Amino acid sequence: MTDWTIHGGKLSDAAIAFPDAPSPWLDLSTGINPDPWPGAAWLAIDWQRLPDAAAITALEMAAACHFGARGRDVLALPGTELGLRGLRGLPLPAPFRHVAPGYGTHGEALPGSRAITADRLAEEAALGGTILCANPANPDGRLIAVDALLAIAATLAQSGGWLVVDEAFIDAHGDASILPQLSGEQPVIVMRSFGKFFGLAGVRLGFAVAPPAIIAPWRAAIGSWPVSAAAIAIGAAAYADADWIAATRQRLRARADAMDAVLRRHGLEPQGESPLFRLVDCDAARLFARLARRGILTRPFAYAPRWLRLGVPGCAADLDRLDRALGDE
Repeated sequence: MTDWTIHGGKLSDAAIAFPDAPSPWLDLSTGINPDPWPGAAWLAIDWQRLPDAAAITALEMAAACHFGARGRDVLALPGTELGLRGLRGLPLPAPFRHVAPGYGTHGEALPGSRAITADRLAEEAALGGTILCANPANPDGRLIAVDALLAIAATLAQSGGWLVVDEAFIDAHGDASILPQLSGEQPVIVMRSFGKFFGLAGVRLGFAVAPPAIIAPWRAAIGSWPVSAAAIAIGAAAYADADWIAATRQRLRARADAMDAVLRRHGLEPQGESPLFRLVDCDAARLFARLARRGILTRPFAYAPRWLRLGVPGCAADLDRLDRALGDE
């Protein structure tokens, strides 16, 4: 199982490990929207010129508008993975803590970071320093209320501390982001991912949103061309597509509800509030292998051997395939 617990999307490895599985594989291991924004295929990308500074600014402005970010700078990055690892270069105060369970990168992002549970956020904030958390959390899909996060940030600020919120999966929710409630110099850094909600993880686009005093040296450190021409064009156009965004949020919720019904019919209780994935408590190794033999890849976790995360299928046929696989012994 250890080969599958680092991250999702390892379809080529799965095909080798389960050579008799039917193809094509159904990848439910990532939580990435299986119904991607369709406009990328229609865009003309200028591959000959270096990305234009004005175009990068336009992308960041489109992202800021979509995020509801006010009085804060937005920095385009080649994915939030690199952004999280860039936290080490910022003047963030110790002690460092990260909420667990969560992303593996969170434990590596800040030197000597100590794992804490979400129910201890308020107590830990009173100690100052820097706290990194995900909202919604991964893999359990737990959402922390915006008011609670604002209170934690205010407590940290009393002793010069900072809150870092990884909102990689927040776009599937219409009103759960902390960003519209922030302005000016509040000591909060927010990481945003493009590829998960828009279903275009290969674009490798993410953003850091923070006060100008944090973003300015960060921008200088990453240089003039942090993202590709394709990322700029696709990101700016997708963030402007308000109709697709609204319709996709509704579709994802409906699909998650349908998946919940299927899971419960097979004795599995779905956990989580993200409409992009669900977590189940079960004999994870057994269920992972049974689904893989039927060409369905899911995500187990080394630190929680009874947990299995399943992305929400993108169409009725894929959900029916999962339904039949769960019913087979």
